[in-house]
Amino acid sequence: MQTDSVEITTLENGFRIASDRMDSVETVSLGIWVGIGTRHEAAAENGVSHLLEHMAFKGTERRSARDIAVEIENVGGVLNAYTGREQTAYYAKVLSDDVPLALDLIADILQHSTFDAEELERERGVIIQEIGQAEDTPDDIVFDHFQETAFPGQSMGRPVLGKAEIIAELKSDAIAGYMRSRYRPGNMVLSAAGRIEHERLVDMAMKAFDHLPPGGNAATDPARYQGGELRLARELEQAHIVLGFDGIGVHDPDYYASAVLSQLFGGGMSSRLFQEVREKRGLVYGIHSFASAWSDAGLFGIYAGTGEKEAAELMPIVCDELLKLPQDISDEEIRRASAQLKAGILMSREKTSARCEQLAAQILIHGRFITPAEIVAKVDAVTGADLARVARRLIASTPTLTTMGPVGNVMDLASLQERLKL
Repeated sequence: MQTDSVEITTLENGFRIASDRMDSVETVSLGIWVGIGTRHEAAAENGVSHLLEHMAFKGTERRSARDIAVEIENVGGVLNAYTGREQTAYYAKVLSDDVPLALDLIADILQHSTFDAEELERERGVIIQEIGQAEDTPDDIVFDHFQETAFPGQSMGRPVLGKAEIIAELKSDAIAGYMRSRYRPGNMVLSAAGRIEHERLVDMAMKAFDHLPPGGNAATDPARYQGGELRLARELEQAHIVLGFDGIGVHDPDYYASAVLSQLFGGGMSSRLFQEVREKRGLVYGIHSFASAWSDAGLFGIYAGTGEKEAAELMPIVCDELLKLPQDISDEEIRRASAQLKAGILMSREKTSARCEQLAAQILIHGRFITPAEIVAKVDAVTGADLARVARRLIASTPTLTTMGPVGNVMDLASLQERLKL
């Protein structure tokens, strides 16, 4: 199948190989995206996806951890990875002539990692420090608490980094077993963007990925948004506040309307929240809205960092601005928010890394490549009536409120719900 510069090949075992050719560049970004993340973990192994991502770089049957680092840097390339709630990625960026090396490295770490016990002891210490650092960063960790409050007792609500006490106990065989049972051809995509020939990529991939266990997608429990309140009193200079609602998933017909609404409400300096809360009233240094979306769930929320004294005034204003959304959205605001979204999408197309990642994510989520023109058309199709409907839908759900710091002046959940009645 070919769409403009994009070609996709699916092998008999379900492994998908996708490329986006860019003849104007000298580099290639490529990697494996696996449809496995934190929400596929059992409670007793929370953090294993992230620990596995780290351990994949710590040695294989034919390369030490140092060998992996030296080989990619010998050609001036970079090799990295990340873990999300529904995906884990292992990717590289190299000059086009060095694609065979990058592909061999990625294939090696995903099929022949040894999970050496000594390396594991060192790396678990690194991750426990990473967890501690996140705990010491309130404007970061407050989002983990927000996620857990929105989806309590569920894999969707657990932290990507995991719990330190669980990480401390995970053994090599458990990590290796998790990889064997979860990393299957049917939920993996090899994606590349840049100066690359698709047929050559397919030939190399078929030879490199010859030790993947058979199988397809991994099942997970459906996400069940609940909402609620968590207040964590800490001696901090600012109160960190996240207020959110049951949002919209990537397959929902209102997905693009939700994205436009978030941009309009708190996505930039011209947005309603920034203008009303920061520019007009000076109540915060930072405030923004967000629309997070997964396969079967979403979260729409607002983050603000404010002083203890200002917190009392802040939340009623945020509530009032939310209540205005279903009844007062101008065509000018819609055009501006849509233009910002479209510009972000099209500007990102100038980077091989962004095109590679977008292509992989679209195939994992939708099973196909979605062209920029199709995305732009869907953004342009969003109307004021769509935004009003989505705003009412969001506000009607049970709120999730998470606060950290000097939280005494922050409005509680019951008061918020009373104030947000449409």
